[in-house]
Amino acid sequence: MDVLGFLSRKTLKRFLTTALPVAVLGLQPASATDAGSKRIVSVGGAVTEILYALGLQDQIVGVDSTSLYPHEAIATKANVGYMRQLSPEGVLGLAPDLILAIEGSGPASTLDVLRQAKVPLTIIPDRFTEDGLIDKIKIIAREMKVEARGECLASAVAADLTAIKQLRSHIDRKSRIMFVMSLLDGRAMAAGRNTAADEIITLAGGTNAIDGYDGYKTISEEAIVAAKPEVILAMQRGKDSLNADMVFANPAFKLTPASATKSFIAMDGLYLLGFGPRTASAAHDLAADLYPSLEKGEHWTSRVAVTDCRTR
Repeated sequence: MDVLGFLSRKTLKRFLTTALPVAVLGLQPASATDAGSKRIVSVGGAVTEILYALGLQDQIVGVDSTSLYPHEAIATKANVGYMRQLSPEGVLGLAPDLILAIEGSGPASTLDVLRQAKVPLTIIPDRFTEDGLIDKIKIIAREMKVEARGECLASAVAADLTAIKQLRSHIDRKSRIMFVMSLLDGRAMAAGRNTAADEIITLAGGTNAIDGYDGYKTISEEAIVAAKPEVILAMQRGKDSLNADMVFANPAFKLTPASATKSFIAMDGLYLLGFGPRTASAAHDLAADLYPSLEKGEHWTSRVAVTDCRTR
């Protein structure tokens, strides 16, 4: 695809006067420590959250629609759309000199155009593990040439994860939890292994009631009953949020242990599943809901919340 032919005249003019000279002349973008020298497009809620935690928000010119925290990001930065449905024009029109995109961003055709445009594009791995979270922070810090800040934030996150591990050691019996992504026409989409939901359940000291597949899949009524979930976990997402009444009105969920106790927990989607700096805090909040007795005698102060890594 001819990238110049793809762009509108207005976007092309801005691209030619801002981004293209850097690529054609082989110049390296100035380091992130040079004030105002970077124009970052951040794709992925966790990527944006990490950039803010590193004190780099002033260098962000655009974010995707999943960049909901801090609220300032989506409220004050240009919105390039949903991470999986990016348009080349929407991104290149901001004349970025670096694009940081979470793994899974796309479509592939858009990424191809961005690469042809010679704008530096870094795909940030999105592994739903403790090590994966730490690596995500360090990779972003390295790309932005603020390694000291990255080490500071990574250390704070690691300390929070260690505190959560200590909290889990007090759990006598793990609850069986089913994360329900959606419930459409009576059919539930639930999280299996190797998902953000699976890992946050583990971090909070629970057991995923679904262990027969990877990813998110629509499951049968028989599978719901057989899984015997004791707690249903879901995301809060405005008018489209699931609630306990909706879930337990479903014939299959009516037959689960969760229905007998009306055990239903809903949390903010990015907070719960984003795997950004607040992940340990999300795991703590989930654990507190699952095991109220843990809060007795347990004092929680997030190191991330009280550590300022923005000026290292």
